[in-house]
Amino acid sequence: MKSAEIFQTGEGSARQAEAMQPTGNPVRMAVRVFDLDTNGHVRGPIYLEFADHARWECVRAAGISLDDLAAAGFGPVNLETTIKFHRELRPGDEVLITTEFLYGEGKTSRVRQEMHRLDGTLVAEVTSVSGLLDRTTRRLVANPAAHWRQYAKAPEHLGL
Repeated sequence: MKSAEIFQTGEGSARQAEAMQPTGNPVRMAVRVFDLDTNGHVRGPIYLEFADHARWECVRAAGISLDDLAAAGFGPVNLETTIKFHRELRPGDEVLITTEFLYGEGKTSRVRQEMHRLDGTLVAEVTSVSGLLDRTTRRLVANPAAHWRQYAKAPEHLGL
């Protein structure tokens, strides 16, 4: 589902929807009481948990078995993550996380995620740099997109 389809339901504006065209499935998460800090809003590390969960859901939707990937000697690694906070999340809020995978020429790829309240308000952006580790050589593989594509049954969920 594209962002435009998500927000056509009246949960956001077309301008916000056009800002990002996700490649993976949007993931909906609810704020839990134990996600809160002493100020009554969601703690920073929880945004990372939400983002990680949404990325793994894309891998799962792509039909990739992490057991098969590990048996072949590969494992995904996160090298860098940045969170840009726009609005706070509070008790009772639900967030929709969209994920976009971006591949280049080297050994790393980028993942860009947006978290929106159901009314379309952007609450955070999470960007990550990742790679695919050859578990035997302990080095990143060249062209991680080709490896992901090899194992994916539905590669479009990973932007492939």
